[in-house]
Parts: sequence; C-alpha cells; structure tokens
Amino acid sequence: MMLSALGIAYGEAAKTAVGFFWKSGWAFVLGYFISAMIQAFVPKARLTPYLGGVGLKSVGLATIFGTISSSCSFAALATARALVMKGAHFVAAIAFMFASTNLVIELGILILIFLGWQFLAAEIVGGVVLIAISRTLVKWTYPSAWLEDAREKVESEAEEEEDDFDWRQRIRSAEGWRLVGHKFTSEWAMVWEEIAIGFTVAGFVAVLVPDAVWQTIFLADTAAAHPMYFPVVLENALLAPFVAAATFIGSMGNIPLASVLNSSGVLFAGIMGFIYSDLMVPPLVAVNARYYGWRTALYIAGIMYVSIVATALILHYAFAVIGITPESARAVKEVAQFKLDYTFWMNLAAVSLTAGLLGLNRAWHRHNDAMAMEMGGGLFKKVMARLAVVVLAAGVGLHLYWRFF
Repeated sequence: MMLSALGIAYGEAAKTAVGFFWKSGWAFVLGYFISAMIQAFVPKARLTPYLGGVGLKSVGLATIFGTISSSCSFAALATARALVMKGAHFVAAIAFMFASTNLVIELGILILIFLGWQFLAAEIVGGVVLIAISRTLVKWTYPSAWLEDAREKVESEAEEEEDDFDWRQRIRSAEGWRLVGHKFTSEWAMVWEEIAIGFTVAGFVAVLVPDAVWQTIFLADTAAAHPMYFPVVLENALLAPFVAAATFIGSMGNIPLASVLNSSGVLFAGIMGFIYSDLMVPPLVAVNARYYGWRTALYIAGIMYVSIVATALILHYAFAVIGITPESARAVKEVAQFKLDYTFWMNLAAVSLTAGLLGLNRAWHRHNDAMAMEMGGGLFKKVMARLAVVVLAAGVGLHLYWRFF
C-alpha cells in the first residue's frame, strides 16, 4: 500500500513537471525566436564603447544591451566578463547581468503565464529599480583595489563574431536568417539544462513538499493576517534569495517554482525576491569567482543581495499603495494541466517554427564550416539535467500505468 502511494505521488509529480513545460513550451520558443532575431539583427558593437562610466547613460545602455541579449544566466556572466575586458565599468557589468536575466522577453512571457500580469509589471519595474539600487551601492562602496585586481585577472576573451554591421542588409539576406536559426539553437543549448532541472524540481516540490513547509518558513499565517507588517515582509524578502540559492536553478527554471511558493501563501516581497535571485545560486557565484577571484565575486553577490531585498520591499509596499498586489494565488493544478485549448495550438505552431529554425541552423553550420558545440553550466548541471529527464520519463510512465492499469 505504501509503495503504491509513493508510486502514485511520484507519477503525479512527474506529470506536474511535464505539465509546467507543456503550458510554457510555446512561450520558450517564441521568446527565444524573438531573442535570436534581436541578437542577429541588432548591431551591439556601437553600444560597448559607452559602458566605461557609472553615469545614467552608461548604465542605461548596459541595461538595453542586457535586455536584447541571452537570458541564460551563464551566458550573462560570460558576456559581462567580456564587457569588463573591453573597458566596461563594473557598475555597467552588474546592470547588464541583472537586465540579461530579468528584463528579457522570454522571461516576461513565462511570468505572465505562470504568475499573472501583476508579477510581470513588478518584474519590469523592479528590474529598473534593482539596477538603480545596485548602481548606487557600488558607487558608495566601490573597492577600487579589489576591482582593479579583478580586471587584471581576466586574461583571455572568447571568440566573438563581428557585432557591427548593416542590419538592413543582414535582415534581407539568407545568411542573416541562417544566423537567426543558429542563435536560436545556441540559446537552447545553453538553457535546456537549467529548464529541465528547474521544471523537474518545481513539479516534485509542488506535489511532494507540503504547503505547511513553505508556510512555516515564510511565516504565512502571520503574513496572511498582517500582509503589511514590516518584520514579516522583511523576513520574506531576506529569506527568499537563500531559498533560490538552495534550488541551484537559474532565471528561466525558477518561475514554475515561484508559482509553487505563490500558491503556498508566500508574500509578494518573497516571491519577487526569489525571482530576482537567479544570479546568486552557488554555481553562478563560483563562475564569477573563476573570472574575478572570490573576493570580488562575493562583493558582487553582496551587492546583488542587498539590491534584491531592497527592491522586493519597495515593490511590496508600492504595489500595495497602488492597489495591484496579487490578491489570490494561481493554483498550480490550474497551470500544469493538459487541455485542448490555445496552449495545444500554440505548441503545435512552436514545433513547426522550431523545425524551421533547426533547418536554418544546419544551413548556417554548412555555410560557416563550423561544428556544433554543446554549451551549458558545467559537469554538475549536465549530469543533473540528464538525471531530470530520466526521472521525468520514468515518472510519466508510472503515472500512465497507475491511471490506466
């Protein structure tokens, strides 16, 4: 009987995880298609020479640069490192990292699907506030010697394509659209592991972790009775980044888990703090340490943490004053469901679009005599992602067995 109950729970968790991806699959394809077109057709070389200061223009351009770049957390760190190597100020580099993981189109679509328009509005407004606060904090605390040592530690630069071109000519060319296919495929090569792990963890957490756990950690009973009580709001904002860090999930993978926390009664400040903390997971801090040294990596993480907590608090009270704080949680079962609705047709269209873009990617490799390269977040993430796929496949099979036999 116990084994039967465990099997049913395991199958339900796997089904929920797959349901999360089913609900958002078309959004990923659409978001990465738009991102690929932006990366292929928007010349970025003209932006980078203006990122060497701490002024609003420099930070604003870094924010724009981040918004039109990859949403992969690891790619964000690598690009930020390349910007520093080209002379960008660390303030601009941090602004780029925040924008690249919080203000990109594909993330916005995902937040809208899983959490609703209030969270999307908060993500956009809060992203700007987050960058403004981090800029101020770095200016106030700027450790010149540390950051100069970090800049000197950066020794080599990955090969990059020429980013200055005539976009009108490129968008009319076959090579330009082949490049779109290549960019699209490269995006997936970088983020699929993060997505697989994140959605698997979210599905199993949603089914196997009782709401009481999250309600205890985030003081949900007190929060429900006193949603504006500052000590509880502060506790949610302070704790959320550590919960995010414990999941080891990056920007795209943590949205379904944020919906689980939302359905468990975590305060708005806690949800936003969780969403913004994707750059603070241990593997990403370790990457920054490899780039700049542990001293600078921990300094950047500290700036991010304080900025995230402050932004979450500002959003919580500002949205309450305006009267647009989400009043009711969107049930996880409502999101992770299989129905013959718009999701089915959007996913069907997404499969067709993906097939076309994969064909363009193959054509790009033929014309550029290049070999496909697998990209990702290192050995640990590769192993965990493949394990997640196996776990999901076995769980879905078990769910179908219990349902039909």
